[in-house]
Parts: sequence; C-alpha cells; structure tokens
Amino acid sequence: MAAGLPCPWGGGPLLKRAHTRGPCSVHYRITSLFCPGYDMVHYGHSNQLRQAKAMGDYLIVGVHTDEEISKHKGPPVFTQQERYKMVRAIKWVDELVEGAPYVTTLQTLDKYSCDFCVHGDDITLTVDGKDTYEDVKKTGRYRECNRTQGVSTTDLVGRMLLMTKAHHSNIASSDYQQHTDNFGKGPRGSSPWTGVSQFLQTSQKIIQFASGQEPQPGDTIIYVAGAFDLFHIGHVDFLEAVHKLSEKPYIIVGLHFDQEVNRYKGKNYPIMNIHERTLSVLACRHVSEVVIGAPYTITKDLLDHFKVDLVCHGKTEVFPDRGGYDPYAVPKKKGIFRTVDSGNSLTTDNIVQRIIKNRLLYEARNQKKEAKELAVIQAIKNYNLMGTFVPK
Repeated sequence: MAAGLPCPWGGGPLLKRAHTRGPCSVHYRITSLFCPGYDMVHYGHSNQLRQAKAMGDYLIVGVHTDEEISKHKGPPVFTQQERYKMVRAIKWVDELVEGAPYVTTLQTLDKYSCDFCVHGDDITLTVDGKDTYEDVKKTGRYRECNRTQGVSTTDLVGRMLLMTKAHHSNIASSDYQQHTDNFGKGPRGSSPWTGVSQFLQTSQKIIQFASGQEPQPGDTIIYVAGAFDLFHIGHVDFLEAVHKLSEKPYIIVGLHFDQEVNRYKGKNYPIMNIHERTLSVLACRHVSEVVIGAPYTITKDLLDHFKVDLVCHGKTEVFPDRGGYDPYAVPKKKGIFRTVDSGNSLTTDNIVQRIIKNRLLYEARNQKKEAKELAVIQAIKNYNLMGTFVPK
C-alpha cells in the first residue's frame, strides 16, 4: 500500500511505510501523537492515552496550566504540577509537554514533530464555545478514540460533594439523584458528555490495562495494600518511592473491597468503586500487578502465594483489623515490613476538602460546561435538519 492512500482512521493520507530486510517486512514509520488535557487525571484519561498509543509509536501528552483550565472550563481539581507528575506516571506516555495551549494548532503539532492529534469522542470547547480542535480537524491531522463511559471529572467532583455511599452502592437513591441533577442531569440529562452514568467493568478492559508480566528471576516482589481511592499524586509519589527500593522491583498492589474501605475510612468513602480503582492503579507505570479485593490483614498464606520479599506502607495511619489487631503483624514478625516516606502528605481527604471548599465554583463550572455542550448539540441537530448551522 503506497503513501497517499486513504488513512484507515479517517482524515489525511496514510502515513508512509519504510522497508526493512526481507521481501515482505514492511512497517509504518514512527508515528508521533499529541494528546492534550487535563483538568483532573483519572482512569478515563488513562484509557484515552492507552487507545492513543495504539495508533502510533510515540505518545506526547500536552497538559494545560491552571490558568488555561480556569479560563476555559473552571477551577481544576489538581494543580498543574500535580497533573504533570500524574500524567508522566501513566505507562503509555512517552513524553509530556508542560503548559500546552488549550487550543491545539498545526503549529503545536509541527513544533513537537507530531503526525496528528488524538482526543476522545466528546467535544471540547473554548470559553467562547469554539471547538478546540477545529484547526487540526480541517487538515486531517485529528484522530478520535472512544470516551470511557461512566467516568468524568464532573461526576467525580459530584461524588466528593455527595456525603453518602450512594455513588458506589445504589445509583437509584434519592441522594444520588440529587447529585445527578446538580452535576449533569443524570439519565434524564441533556449532554451526553457531562451526564452521570455508571461505569461497567469488563474482563477485556482489565486485560487492556494489565501488564501481563510475571515476576522474573532476580525480581524483588514488593507488596503494598490500601484503598488507593481517587488515585492521586500522593499515591504516585509513594509507589515511585517503593519502586526505587530495588533495582528490579515487581510491585503488587492489594486493593481492598469497597465495604472494607468504608469500614476503616467511613463517610462516603471510597469515592471510586473497586473496579474503577483497579484500572486507576493498573495504569501506573510503577505497578506490575493488582490483587482485586485483597484481604485487609496480610497473612502468611498471602505472602507465600505471591512469594513476597518486602511489604511496604506509607506514613498514613494504619487502622486495626476487625479483631482490633495490626494488619501488618505477620510481615513485621518476619522482618520484611518497611515504612516508606514518599515526602508527600497529600491524601484523598485533602482532595475532597478542596472540592467542598469550592463547592459553588464547581457547581457553576459543571452547569456552564453542560450549557455549552447543549448549544453544540442543538446546532448539530439544526444542521442535520436544515443543512446549515442556525445562529444562536
């Protein structure tokens, strides 16, 4: 197939191929991709980056400044420095551009030698309601991947403000319905991009996120456990510090079930359910394997089963198990327990407090975002009916 034929993803011509040794050994040249974002970093973004990386060979991710996000969308949940480090920790990312412009232009793609830009199939608008990817779409240098249903920054912010357990136990509850009314209108809602929906886990999705790598001879098998709720920079710094404990670390993360997390954390925790937390942790480049629904108390059987060399925990409080005992008593007795200081004291509680402190700002942000999206949807309907966009 020669260069210049239609691209299988749509848009511009097919990227050139280069011959290697052998009559049939051909491959695409290295394809660089540019993915701009993010006001918060969650597993939906990780899934977008996974899909984007599959479209090429080298993935560059542009992350906007706090100022740009505040201007076009509203207050970001994580600071730009937090978002820079979190995106770098996603295993499909090859390079990060700090302070990327909110509107992606051809000049941006050319500056970083990118073949095309990739974004999800939800629309992104500027403060004045314009498509941020209009320029690259017109020239065929835009590619699209599927948005992860059931997760959005809008929904996660709403869950943090909803001080009940309804978000991970019963979507039909009156409290949860109030949340959907304030943050995207829920199933009755309007915008398909801002609306609240439930995330449905599949075995295929776990396979796509998992490394699939078994421990190799000489690896140090390190076990850590916890909720890892709203996977954030505090978790990343902890896992990075654990990763540095060995030349060949193989890190296994044990995730506690939702009911167990709520037992020792209370309130409306966890914000993310076990399925969402699994994908969040699997996307981290420092993690090799995840135990879904790990026992709270670390037993000899667990240590023997995974051939664990070292058990680590951060500086956060360790709550006793249901019997009132130390859940780390066994690894401590074996002399394989270590407390790791990541130098970062950020917790999920701190993030929730940020949201509660700025509740009105986030409610206004989400409602404004949906209003812009609804205007675009109406314009598309008008175009389909009349063949031209009808002015607002």
